[in-house]
Amino acid sequence: MNKVFSIFTGLLISTSVLAQSDPNLGIIPAPVSITKSSGSFTLDKTAILVNQSIDGAKSADLLNAFIVSNAGFALREAKVAQPSQKSIVLTSVGADKLPAEGYNIIVTPNQIKLVGKGAGLFYAVQSFMQMMPAKGTAAISIPAVTINDYPRFSYRGTMLDVSRHYFPISFIKKYIDQLAYYKINTFHWHLTDDQGWRLEIKKYPKLTAVASSRNGTIIGHYPGNGNYLTEVKGFYTQDEAKEIVRYALERFITVVPEIELPGHASAAIAAYPELSCFPDRDTFISDKTPWSGSRKGKQVQQTWGVFDDIFVPSENTFTFLNNVLDEVIAIFPSKYIHIGGDEAPKTYWKESPFCQALMKQKGLKDEHELQSYFIQTIEKHVNSKGRSIIGWDEILEGGLAPNATVMSWRGEDGGIAAAQQNHDVIMTPGSMGLYIDHKQSNSPDEPVTIGGYAPYQKIYAYDPIPKVLTAEQRKYIKGVQANMWSEYIKTPEKAENHAFPRLLALSEIAWSPVERKDLKNFTEERLPTHLAQLDKKGWNLWVPTPIGQSEKPLSGGDFTIDLKVPIKGGKIYYSLDESRPSENAFLYTKPISVKVPQGEKRTLKTIVIAPSGKRSVTTETILDNGAPVVKAEAKK
Repeated sequence: MNKVFSIFTGLLISTSVLAQSDPNLGIIPAPVSITKSSGSFTLDKTAILVNQSIDGAKSADLLNAFIVSNAGFALREAKVAQPSQKSIVLTSVGADKLPAEGYNIIVTPNQIKLVGKGAGLFYAVQSFMQMMPAKGTAAISIPAVTINDYPRFSYRGTMLDVSRHYFPISFIKKYIDQLAYYKINTFHWHLTDDQGWRLEIKKYPKLTAVASSRNGTIIGHYPGNGNYLTEVKGFYTQDEAKEIVRYALERFITVVPEIELPGHASAAIAAYPELSCFPDRDTFISDKTPWSGSRKGKQVQQTWGVFDDIFVPSENTFTFLNNVLDEVIAIFPSKYIHIGGDEAPKTYWKESPFCQALMKQKGLKDEHELQSYFIQTIEKHVNSKGRSIIGWDEILEGGLAPNATVMSWRGEDGGIAAAQQNHDVIMTPGSMGLYIDHKQSNSPDEPVTIGGYAPYQKIYAYDPIPKVLTAEQRKYIKGVQANMWSEYIKTPEKAENHAFPRLLALSEIAWSPVERKDLKNFTEERLPTHLAQLDKKGWNLWVPTPIGQSEKPLSGGDFTIDLKVPIKGGKIYYSLDESRPSENAFLYTKPISVKVPQGEKRTLKTIVIAPSGKRSVTTETILDNGAPVVKAEAKK
C-alpha cells in the first residue's frame, strides 16, 4: 500500500451501517442525487479491483486498504475485468463530462464503478467508503444505486489559528485527513498575529527567535484574572510547512497561508521595532492586564484584542513584507495569499508625522485610504508573483484593491458589498455560526470560550448566498469557511472538541445543493454513526445533547419526554431530583412520563455518554406547572 495513505486509511473506518431508510446512504455531505435500483453487489474475496483511471492509483490503494480494515481481506488487483467477474472499477472514462470535482458511483449486482478524475475520483472513494456497511464479515452487501455528485461551491474551507496557540505537525496532518474525508478542500493556516509568529522566514531570523515566543498568557476572559506565567512558543520550519502542503495536496486540499498586515503585528514588531510608527515606544500594556516578564520595549502580546501598534507604511516595511511574502510564496503554491487586513486601528497612523506626510504626498484623504494604499501596494507585489490576495472584509475600507477576494466575517455586509462590486467572496460570518471557537450550547458545563453561540444546527441552517444579491452577483460567492480562533483553545484535544461535529455541518452547506439539505436526516440518521466512528478513533469530539430535548421551559402538569441518542451506541442518563446525572442516574430507554403537581416544577437534567465514555454537557429543561416565581434576594 502506498505509504502516503497509510495513516489516512486508519482514520477511515466505515461511517455507516447502511440504513435502507436513509435516502443519503450515510454519506456526509449529502450527494446531489441518489437513485436506488433493485438488487445488490456482494463484496467478498472473489471480487477484483480494477484501476482504469490515469491518476487513480493512490485512490485504489486507499480503497483496498479500507476494505482490508473493514472486511478483513484485500481485493486482487487486475488491469481488466472479465464480463462475468465481480469487480470494483475506478475509471476516468466519462469524467470529462462531469463538473469540477464531480463523480459518479454506479452499483450493479456484478460491478461497482467509481467515475471521476483527480479530486472527483478521490471523493468517489470517500463516499463509497461511507456507504459501505460497517461489519467485519467475509461478504458485504451493497445495494444497487447510482450516485451523481459534485460540489455547490469551489471553495470549501476551514481556518485554524496557530498564532495564539501552536499545534504540532502531527495534529495538523490528522486534521487534514478529516477535512479530506468530508470533501473540505481548503485549509486556511493563520500563521501570524499579535501573540506569535509561527513560520520560519530565513531572511528575518528574529521572527522565530523572538516573535514565536511569549512569556505568558492571561487566564480567563480579557483582561484576565491572572497569568499562566508559562512561555508559549513554537514555529514551523519551512521544510515542515512544505511537508504540510505536500500532505494536503495529496488529499486534494489547498493550504492558504495568512500573514497578517497591517494590524495584528505586535509579534513581528517585537522582533523588528523599526516596523512600528514609533519604534522607541514601549508596547502598551494596560495596568489591568496580568503580565509575565518585562513591560519595557516591544513585546509579544500576552492578552487578546486589538492593539494600536501596527505596521508603518514605509519603504522599509514594504521591503520587509515583500521579502517575507516571497518566501511564503515559494513554500505555498496556492492561488491565494491571505494578507489579513482586519482590525487595523488607525491611532498610531494619526499620531505619526511620517504617516500624515505620506497621506498628503499620496493625496489620501484619511487613514482608511491609507490602509487601502497599504493593501494595494502589497497586492501589486503578490500579483507580480502570479498570485492573488485574499483578506478579511476590512480591506473594503478606503477602496478595495483591484484583484482582491474578500472574506466576509463581520456578518454578510462585506461579502454583499464586494459581490456587488464584482469581487470574489468567501462567506464566513461569525454571526451565522461559522466561528467554531464559540460555545456549542448554553450549558454551564461548556469550557471557557471567547463568547458567542454556534451549535452545529446554526451552521447547517446557513445559506452562504445572500438572497439580496442578483443572479449575476451571486456567481461571485465562491465558497464558505468556518474559522477556529485559538485564544481559548490551548490543546489539540480542545481543537478537536470545537471542530466536531461542526465541520460535518460545514461540509454539507459547502457541498450539497440547498434542496438536498435535511436537518432531521443529518442529525438523526447520518451524524450519529459518523460521530460514533470519530469517537472510536479517539477524537475528542463534542458529544451532542439528547435529540428532542427542549432548552426552553415547558408548562403543564403531564409531560411525555421523547428523546433520541445523538451518537450511535451512546446512552442518555437523566435525573429529576436536581442532581447532576451520571451512570448513577436513570438510564433512558424509552419515552418517560413526568407528572408535576399544580404549583410545583421539576428540573429534567440529562447527559449523553458516548461508547468511549466521553460525555456531553448537562442539559436542563424546566417542567413548570404554575410554580410561584422566587425573586432573587437583592445584594446588600
